[in-house]
Amino acid sequence: MTTSPRPALPVTWRSSGTAYTLLAALGFSAVSTLTTLALAERLTLETVLMWRYVLASVVMVTFVVARGYPRVPWREALKFILIGGGGQALLVGMALSSLRYITAATLGFLFYTYPSWVALVQTLRGAERLTARRALALALSFAGIVVIVLGPAVRTRTLGASLAISRDSWHGIALALGAAVVYGVYIPTMQWLQKSHPVPVTSAYAKIGSAICFFVMAVTGGSLTLSLSSTAWLTISALVLVSTVLPSVFFLMGLMRLGPVRTAIVSTVEPFLTAVLGAIVLLQPVTAGTLLGGALIVAAVVVLQVRRERVA
Repeated sequence: MTTSPRPALPVTWRSSGTAYTLLAALGFSAVSTLTTLALAERLTLETVLMWRYVLASVVMVTFVVARGYPRVPWREALKFILIGGGGQALLVGMALSSLRYITAATLGFLFYTYPSWVALVQTLRGAERLTARRALALALSFAGIVVIVLGPAVRTRTLGASLAISRDSWHGIALALGAAVVYGVYIPTMQWLQKSHPVPVTSAYAKIGSAICFFVMAVTGGSLTLSLSSTAWLTISALVLVSTVLPSVFFLMGLMRLGPVRTAIVSTVEPFLTAVLGAIVLLQPVTAGTLLGGALIVAAVVVLQVRRERVA
């Protein structure tokens, strides 16, 4: 049985879809930089994330109500608040906590291993086979991790200094990779919960759940404050609009025009943009080892997506 080839996308759709996807990647890539700038205003990470998700929840709920989306049954909504919101709070908290120990570039590339963790989780669940191409993608991804992690040790001449660098950075590396692993489990879980519910509605519930988690953390930690400087409010507002709400919209607009495979491949610029923003705004160094390891990780993502393109 033969199948007819898929029609080519119109040039205008490819161009606009690519532009929307790049805008989404730019917005998402600014999360680390904007969070670091907000923390520089003497705020705790829990406070920054609480305000980020509280304000994002207000925007998303307003959008859902204005568009008249149907209500989700309460039991289903509770799942998205607890599992979706709690899982999102866990992975975001772990990822951004790593910025205390590693640069934004290192976090960006290590976190971007999550597609490989998704593939590994799906393989362990028996949902997908471990093909040669999937094994190659996993090998590339893990090779990238090794290059990034061992980079400081290779550049250091003495064993003592090498071990000191490893101890200083290991906590951040573990947090970044841990966040990527959590995201690797989170994506299939949310896909299973999603069913036929509208994405904006479930996304709003998840953001409400995350806001509740960070509110509780800020209150119990004694760091909750309403007195923020104008710079802090401006930075958090940018974090909400530029790196949370608008990128989600742009990503969906790009997805509708390019499809999941092309969108995922174009999105591989995201960790490189994170590295560039960290270098320009925060003056953080970007080493050759970080770029090489990041290139291997991005290559793994492309290998995974090209396989899906051929299957499609």
